[in-house]
Amino acid sequence: MRSRKAQAGLTLIEVMIACAVLAIMMALAWRTIANTADSRKRFEAFEQRNHELRMAMNRIVSDFEHAYLSKNEDQLSSYPRTMFIAKSSSRLPEIRFSILAHRVLWADANESEQTVISYLSRNDPERPGVVDWVRREQRRPSNEPFEDLPAEYDVIVRDIVSAKLEFWNWKNLDWQDTWDTTQSDGQKGLLPSRVRITVITKDPAGTEYKVMTQARINMQEPLNFVQ
Repeated sequence: MRSRKAQAGLTLIEVMIACAVLAIMMALAWRTIANTADSRKRFEAFEQRNHELRMAMNRIVSDFEHAYLSKNEDQLSSYPRTMFIAKSSSRLPEIRFSILAHRVLWADANESEQTVISYLSRNDPERPGVVDWVRREQRRPSNEPFEDLPAEYDVIVRDIVSAKLEFWNWKNLDWQDTWDTTQSDGQKGLLPSRVRITVITKDPAGTEYKVMTQARINMQEPLNFVQ
C-alpha cells in the first residue's frame, strides 16, 4: 500500500492563535496612533493658548507704554480727553487711559492718532460662566461721557480668572493699586513710570497658572505745547 503523504498546513488552533496575536498587535498599534494624535492635539492647544497670552500681554504693554496726558485742553472739564484712571478690583480692574499710538489707515478717516483705551470684563455669550477680558478702543477723544461714544471691542484674553495692575509712583517710590489723574487729591498731572501686570488664566486642561510682565511708560508728565 502506498503511504499517504502528510499534508502541509495549519491546524484550527494555530489559525486562532495567529488571529488573536494579529488582533492584539492591531489594537496596540491603534492605541499608539490614538495616543499620539491626542498628545498632538493637547500640545497644539497649549501652544495656541500660550501664543494668545503672549500676544495679549504684548498688546497691553504696548498700550501702557504709549500712555500720555495733555495740558492743551479744558482743565475744568468733567470728562477730560486725556486721563489715566485705574481702580482695583477682586477679579478684573477698571482701567481707562489715553494713548498716542493709533495708526490712521485712511486719508480722510474721522480718527486721530490719539485714542482712549479701556479694559473691561464681559461674560462669554457662548460659554456660560466664562469671563473674557475685553479691550475697548475709542478712536475719537471727546469731552463727552465715554460710555456714549462709539468704540471698537476686541477680546484680549479668553477665559480669564483674574488680573491685577500695580503702578509705580516714582515720586513716593511705592507700588499703588489705584491711579486717577482726574482728581485733585489723586495723581493729577502725573503718570506712573511702570505698570506691573499679573494675569491668572487657565490652560486647556483647566489648570490655573500665572503670567506676569511690566510696562515702562515713557512720559510721566503731561504734554504742554506753548503757543
